[in-house]
Amino acid sequence: FEVISDQGQSGDEACPYKRRGPPGANKTDSNLPLQKDEQAILAVVPHGIFPFALAFAALPERASQVFGEFQPVVASATALFPFVRTFLGWLGAVDASRDAVDRALSEGARIGLAPGGIAEMFEGYPKPMTNPNDEYAILEARRGFVRMAIKHGVPLVPVYTFGATKMLNRLQLPAIVEKVSNLLRISLCVFFGRFGLPIPFRTKLLYVIGRTLYPPVASENSEEFRQQVDTLHDAFCQELRRIFERHKASYGWEDKHLNII
Repeated sequence: FEVISDQGQSGDEACPYKRRGPPGANKTDSNLPLQKDEQAILAVVPHGIFPFALAFAALPERASQVFGEFQPVVASATALFPFVRTFLGWLGAVDASRDAVDRALSEGARIGLAPGGIAEMFEGYPKPMTNPNDEYAILEARRGFVRMAIKHGVPLVPVYTFGATKMLNRLQLPAIVEKVSNLLRISLCVFFGRFGLPIPFRTKLLYVIGRTLYPPVASENSEEFRQQVDTLHDAFCQELRRIFERHKASYGWEDKHLNII
């Protein structure tokens, strides 16, 4: 895969909140780019039928060179599969439950997650009313990762992965299957790749790392806190659109559009 860093100087253009430096730091010091060993939340979009983008980024050798080592946040259902459970344990994976993520951030962990989650597996073609030439990201109602960023004062790093949705295809099943999957938090999906087998297609992945978004100091007022969440969430979606539009041509996707739903 290939990685492009499009982080600019400090993310100020994308987010109204500025990085908070240590006491006595001047503006230049407090706006230094995020370092690979600093605590952060890497939000990787899209999820894809299988979260290959997040999984490959979390591999220790690659992560340390490009993203900085982080612990991937994974669905609770992955623990049902012994081999997968062992592999994720090796990566230091964090369960996707609110309490587990809250605890990991409280302990200073640098984490990576796919905010669209299992629901994003079922979005896009061949779902009715979707365009096979478009990309889809489920983010409009996904604010939990933004709340965590503000609560713990941890920067958000938007990452878009071109090609993540093209590694496997799926069959369109009745809508009730999607509802049950979301309810049980487990993927009930019929997918296939090369030769009609569950083998991913050979697809180049292009990771684009957007500008770091720094959270404000969390307000103790519930209404102000909600506004802070909305503002940072909007900034995240805007930055994701920016890096998609700016780099889609280099991936050969000039005519594609990103739909945030």
